[in-house]
Amino acid sequence: MYLALYQCPPGPDDIAGNLRRLEQAAQQAVQNGADLLVLPEMYLSGYNIGAKRVAELAESCDGPSALRIAEIAREHKLGILYGYPERDGDAIFNSVQLIDRQGERRANYRKTHLYGDLDRSQFSASDEPPAIFELDGWKVGLLICFDVEFPEAVRTLALAGADVVLVPTANMRPYEFVAQVLVPTRAYENQVFLAYANYVGSEGEIEYCGLSSIVAPDGQVLTKAKQGEELLVAELDPHRIALAREGYSYVHLRRPVLYRS
Repeated sequence: MYLALYQCPPGPDDIAGNLRRLEQAAQQAVQNGADLLVLPEMYLSGYNIGAKRVAELAESCDGPSALRIAEIAREHKLGILYGYPERDGDAIFNSVQLIDRQGERRANYRKTHLYGDLDRSQFSASDEPPAIFELDGWKVGLLICFDVEFPEAVRTLALAGADVVLVPTANMRPYEFVAQVLVPTRAYENQVFLAYANYVGSEGEIEYCGLSSIVAPDGQVLTKAKQGEELLVAELDPHRIALAREGYSYVHLRRPVLYRS
């Protein structure tokens, strides 16, 4: 599978413009041979836009933007994972949704670990654990931004059989070490591919740090962005998973009975 990440400036309060940019990124991704395109956290609406505006722009998982993205996915025969504000009754979630190349909604994940006052003022935290789904023969798990900073979140997906973990994010300065240190570590200690798609530029008082990356199960960084707008593409070779786990496996060599408090 060829995976593309679109590292871009946020488009706050501009769903129509962000959908146009998404289509352009989809065209570029396909031209580079990608099977799946991953966009940042809250890509559809922007992230730091305030609780009132988030609530006004929030949509259901099958809302008008999802329908438009499904059209783009079908037209380009490209899977698309995007972040958006999801409305479910009176609750608003920080969510990501994956639409496959046939335009079918395959997975919807709601952020479980909310970051600071910004997240907590805009969203409800999900109580549903991350789940695994299959895509083109791969077992895929989803997390969002702050989730990946908790070892248990990625380990839960690895224990469930994940081959690859996709992480749309909105990581800001001065937390570059998350992209530089924690992301490769999470891939290595769980022996999974891990893709981390971030913003660049600013949004209000937030300055995003870029550094999007795709990391192999042995911790090797396959491709990494700098701090400008960029489309990354890398091949995910399933043989790298087998090689990383050959001889030892952190998941299988665990001794959970010793870890209980």
